[in-house]
Amino acid sequence: MPLKTAHRGIIPPFIVMEVLRRATQLEQTGHDVRHLEVGQPSTGAPRGVIEAAKRALDTDRLGYTEALGIRPLREAIARHYADRYGLTLNPERIVVTTGSSGGFVLSFLAAFDPGDRVALAAPGYPCYRHILTGLGIEPVLLETGPAERYQPTIALLEKAVREGGKLDGLILASPSNPTGTMVTPQDLKELADYCHRRGIRLISDEIYHGIGYGAVEEATAAALSDSAVVINSFSKYFSMTGWRLGWMVVPEDLSRAIECLAQNLFINAPTLSQIAGVAAFDCREELDGHVANYARSRALLMEALPAAGIGDFLAPDGAFYIYADIARLTNDSHAFCTALLEQTGVACTPGVDFDAARGAHTMRFSFARKPEEIADAADRLATWLKNRGH
Repeated sequence: MPLKTAHRGIIPPFIVMEVLRRATQLEQTGHDVRHLEVGQPSTGAPRGVIEAAKRALDTDRLGYTEALGIRPLREAIARHYADRYGLTLNPERIVVTTGSSGGFVLSFLAAFDPGDRVALAAPGYPCYRHILTGLGIEPVLLETGPAERYQPTIALLEKAVREGGKLDGLILASPSNPTGTMVTPQDLKELADYCHRRGIRLISDEIYHGIGYGAVEEATAAALSDSAVVINSFSKYFSMTGWRLGWMVVPEDLSRAIECLAQNLFINAPTLSQIAGVAAFDCREELDGHVANYARSRALLMEALPAAGIGDFLAPDGAFYIYADIARLTNDSHAFCTALLEQTGVACTPGVDFDAARGAHTMRFSFARKPEEIADAADRLATWLKNRGH
């Protein structure tokens, strides 16, 4: 008798990782690939982090830590909130996680039951809806567009309630993946207040904080709501993707539940990463230099894409993505991106990864790589489109 596969495991793939897999295969066979698909800095961890890790390898036995994370790291994160946002934060409210992904799993499990309804913007980070689906929680997609700057609004939330009933949660990302748009501090405050009054748990994804281009001021939901969960990561601004280190700021009513879940699911985030992560907050000059490079790559791509015939996009406020409408070029973004990779070595992500219903005519460009790599990718794209008659 055949064994079954659990229903919760039957979820869509994370398409960008499949694009990365194919791009890596091409590289291994000698092709020169330009990686505009993954949201990964081309830089490694800052020097201070590497040095701290080396010291730890020589002197620390790297055993288990408490599930919430080592005290020095939680205190360093609390100081970060004081320095960056002027917010006094009790380190007891900080939970160190195995990347932001661990934070999403912990927050969804602690805040929502199977059958609950959680709103999120479309287009949006696909793993939100995939994790929710795997946990038996219903993702409620808010179809956003340029008019909303691809961000949730109170009007969209109220429409979702009218059409489907009570909402139990809202996931908000500012800056957003894939669009790079941000909500203003005032809009974030209004959304946080709305959610708190109506018993809607706000999950604020702030993993791209620190990567902004001056158009919108950064604000953290931790300063605006006592019931919101904030999720952040060392992967983006701190350039530590493979270290698998993130953190949460949790409200008091979820604190014990999240601690127990963390103990049972993960035991602790990687110990070496935790020890080294303390040093990351002393590396701002190096890290801000990375952001300056992203700004140069952003400016280059914003000029090169319209010149190549792709001009329908919003200027990103933060993060390192441009989300472009390519309806003039294709109605099958997956096939379009596949052909682009195979024929030019330029790897990009089809919009269907972020918006299954409407993403067939959109695509995401990541400009997290060095400016010279972005320039070369843009040249290849322009030549390819010209040869295709576009």
